[in-house]
Amino acid sequence: MTFSAALMLVCGLLLQFIPHEVLEHFGTPSSGVAPLFLQLAGALYVGFALMNWMAKGVLIGGIYSRPLAIGNFAHFVIGALALVKYALGVPTAAVWVLAAAYVGLAIAFGYVFFTHPAKKSPTS
Repeated sequence: MTFSAALMLVCGLLLQFIPHEVLEHFGTPSSGVAPLFLQLAGALYVGFALMNWMAKGVLIGGIYSRPLAIGNFAHFVIGALALVKYALGVPTAAVWVLAAAYVGLAIAFGYVFFTHPAKKSPTS
């Protein structure tokens, strides 16, 4: 949870505060409505990061945190698919690192979502 929160916070802050530079880095014109959409995506990332940070001490996968697990799982699976597809066409190190992080987090949240959290056995 901490790693996913940190990753999303960094992505969110970059998109929120330097959308023009992000667009220019990827060779996209930074005019029109594109910077606005990046800032909105940045706001989503920051919100998701705060949610994950606040839930880092909660047992994820139980009945009460199941929506958190499925939301993270869906985000990271869909993001991993998009990033890997993009990275195959534009092989840059930054995109591959981000794609690898997304694949790892998709696997981790998939494990959390599809398995039951282990109960601690009482000690006598």
